[in-house]
Amino acid sequence: MNSSVQKLHHIAQKPSRTIIGLMSGTSLDGLDIALCQITGSGTDTNVELKQFTTVNYELSFKNRLSTITSVAEASMEEVTILHSRLGNYYGELILDALDKWGISPSDIDCIASHGQTIYHAPKSQHGQADMPNATLQIGDGDHIAQSTGILTISDFRQKHTATGGEGAPMAALVDLLLFSDETAERILLNIGGIANFTYLPHQRSIENPITTDTGPGNTLIDKAVQKYFEKDFDIDGTIAQKGSVNKKLLQSLKTHPYFNKKVPKTTGPEVFNLQWVDQKLSEEELTELSPDDLITTLTRFAAETIADSINSVIPEDKSPTIYASGGGVHNPQLTKWLDELLPNSKIESFASIGFDPDAKEAVVFAVLANEMLSGEGFSLSFKSEDTQNFGKISLPD
Repeated sequence: MNSSVQKLHHIAQKPSRTIIGLMSGTSLDGLDIALCQITGSGTDTNVELKQFTTVNYELSFKNRLSTITSVAEASMEEVTILHSRLGNYYGELILDALDKWGISPSDIDCIASHGQTIYHAPKSQHGQADMPNATLQIGDGDHIAQSTGILTISDFRQKHTATGGEGAPMAALVDLLLFSDETAERILLNIGGIANFTYLPHQRSIENPITTDTGPGNTLIDKAVQKYFEKDFDIDGTIAQKGSVNKKLLQSLKTHPYFNKKVPKTTGPEVFNLQWVDQKLSEEELTELSPDDLITTLTRFAAETIADSINSVIPEDKSPTIYASGGGVHNPQLTKWLDELLPNSKIESFASIGFDPDAKEAVVFAVLANEMLSGEGFSLSFKSEDTQNFGKISLPD
């Protein structure tokens, strides 16, 4: 047997695996690196987060990535070069993290790399009836493997689209595996650049699990803060707390057709970006709106669309606890409004049932890699007009 295949077989048969999960979101702020110890597989999976760090992208590299991310036209040469360079860069960041943690690369069984999404194009967005759902991530897994010497699994979202899914949200696969409860109703909310949630009815319920993107989370807020305040994001929601909500702009933003679509659905910065906001400001004759008021209104917009989406799927007689993760949980103004808009649901940190909320998405991909190596996998089937469920995701018996 080929030695590499033998090594893969050995890793798959181990009772416990040490896996590094990688995640970088649409905000381009950096790379999340989660070192996980994962025991078992399937419904017997147990995850321990051993180490976690977020490494910011170098500014010059972030600026270069931004020229090919969520834009209708980009240099194919630049996409190709950055695909390889990002893989090597991830390798460098992983080795640096392992060195700081005092861990040898030889102690790592696998790297699970999400990659950097540069374009998300589900059929519901591109509108071409004869074309499939599509999404594109760069950061070549072969370059990561070569630069680190560690087995690397990548292109997770392609597996989702290949079965008819939209390539997002991906966390629901792991949410169902690890965090559903026999008696408790739960919502796992992640407020990243785009916000999404998984609704997990208790295991005895007749209700179906639901997962969906809600719309913009941090992406519009971050981009506006970068443009008008030359900061990466609204630290502690201080800008949002100073301004006032412009109700005219808020209502105009909420007229976007996306919010009338049934779940499950996905979206991205290709749809929700500052060009779209500027268009709305012009249409409503609000081009002189102060930056403070714009940030406050965009924050309220994120809060209302998240709450509207959650309320649309919760049965009237249910009051699930919401466990929040992602960068948005660090914005007190956003979380304050969510509390007000979701009075029947208690909002808690994801840490209360899991681990560091900032690490959740990176851990998700570590668990998906573990399932690919040692588990029976997931059964996926999607219908073109499927609503109110995952698209029939089921676990092996």
